[in-house]
Amino acid sequence: MTAPPVILVDADACPVKDEIYKVAWRHEVPVKIVSNSRLRVPDHPLIERVVVSDGFDAADDWIAEAAHARCIVVTADILLADRALKAGATVLAPTGKPFTPASIGPAIATRAIMADLRAGMGDGMGGPPPFSKADRSAFLQALDAALVRLKRG
Repeated sequence: MTAPPVILVDADACPVKDEIYKVAWRHEVPVKIVSNSRLRVPDHPLIERVVVSDGFDAADDWIAEAAHARCIVVTADILLADRALKAGATVLAPTGKPFTPASIGPAIATRAIMADLRAGMGDGMGGPPPFSKADRSAFLQALDAALVRLKRG
C-alpha cells in the first residue's frame, strides 16, 4: 500500500493556511505546518505544528528534507520550491500556481534578476501584487486537484 499524501506548509508568511485545513479535512490528509515560531493551528488530529529553530532557512531545510513524491509543498519561496521538486514533491504557490521542473529554472532566473534590480534601485520598485480572492480561489482549486491526482496514484 502506498503512503497517504501529506501537505507540508512553509507557514511563516502563508496566506492560505485556513484553505489548506479545509481541503485537508475534506480529503483526510495530514498537514504539517512548519514555521520558525509557534503559530496558532487548529486542534485537529490531521494538523501537526512543526516549530524549527530560528536559524536562516531552518524551515526550508526541514521541509526540503521531509519532501517526497507523495507530498504537496505549499510555498512562495522559489528556492525551496526547487529543492522540493528535486525530492519529487508537488509544489504549489499560495496563488495556486504550480512550480514544475519546466517552470522552476526561469523562476529562479527571474528571482535573481529582480534581486539585482532591487539592490540597484532600493525599495522603490514595489513588491508583488496584493493577494486577491481570485488567488485564494485558484489555490483551493489547485490544491484539491493535486490531492486528487496523488490519491489516484
